[in-house]
Amino acid sequence: MAVEKMSLAKALNESLRKALETDPKVLVMGEDVGKLGGVFRITDGLQKDFGEERVIDTPLAESGIVGTAIGLALRGYRPVVEIQFDGFVFPAYDQIVTQLAKMHARALGKVKLPVVVRIPYGGGIGAVEHHSESPEALFAHVAGLKVVSPSNAADGYWMLQQAIQSDDPVIFFEPKRRYWDKAEVDTESIPDPLHAARIARAGTDITLAAYGPMVKVCLEAAAAAEEEGKSVEVLDLRSMSPIDFDAVQRSVERTGRLVVVHEAPVFYGSGAEIAARITERCFYHLESPVLRVGGFHAPYPPARLEEEYLPGLDRVLDAVDRSLAY
Repeated sequence: MAVEKMSLAKALNESLRKALETDPKVLVMGEDVGKLGGVFRITDGLQKDFGEERVIDTPLAESGIVGTAIGLALRGYRPVVEIQFDGFVFPAYDQIVTQLAKMHARALGKVKLPVVVRIPYGGGIGAVEHHSESPEALFAHVAGLKVVSPSNAADGYWMLQQAIQSDDPVIFFEPKRRYWDKAEVDTESIPDPLHAARIARAGTDITLAAYGPMVKVCLEAAAAAEEEGKSVEVLDLRSMSPIDFDAVQRSVERTGRLVVVHEAPVFYGSGAEIAARITERCFYHLESPVLRVGGFHAPYPPARLEEEYLPGLDRVLDAVDRSLAY
């Protein structure tokens, strides 16, 4: 059996190690990913084992990091870029949106850009400004980019390898407050497709759809609701672009209700797209409007206030109660 209990951080490290072992064209690059092993130690030990030419400590220049990765991809490499924190990605936003996302189309399909941009994202760790953002909707809106986020160690292990193997550029959001959560990882199993949603908990009365850091919160909400006699299904979306709308539709056709949950602000968030699509697809199955739970339309607050900002158990359960009250 190749099953081991490990943290999400460890699973990502093992996934990168496997990718580096399997394909000599895979490179890891970013600020402090080498000798330090990354701020969250996701790349710990990789430079020692694979050398400085494959695990590369870069200058503090996100635009330069992504631009270099684009050039390497054009020459046949598969760069895996680490952005230290979510809020640091914006200097590279121009390279990602105007070059990385569009090069394949601009070349009429003649070139591929197999670049993975790893971004630790979300709050809950008591960090300072620019270290707790949830910018996933900004990237999911851009055609040409794939956007995914694992919620657990098993998905982290497999989804990162699948992202690296993809010929499309993938923005890989890692929920930093879940780095230390442990789960069993079967390194010899057959993984789900990269962009397929999965049922994390079956239920009959209402569906909670979430991804990344909020899946755990939704599972806790489902367990609390069960004590009151409510059966809550939790759907882990796993991918924000493309979204597995078929899986969401199947779940909603069974339960008749949907609440979409994410850390990012509700205003113009990914939950709005899901709500609109499912309202179109499931109009005659819905017993109540699709509701959304998320952060507020405000800059992320100082650490002492982040528990007020982040959607937690109470806000999710309140949405469940409001939906079931229709």
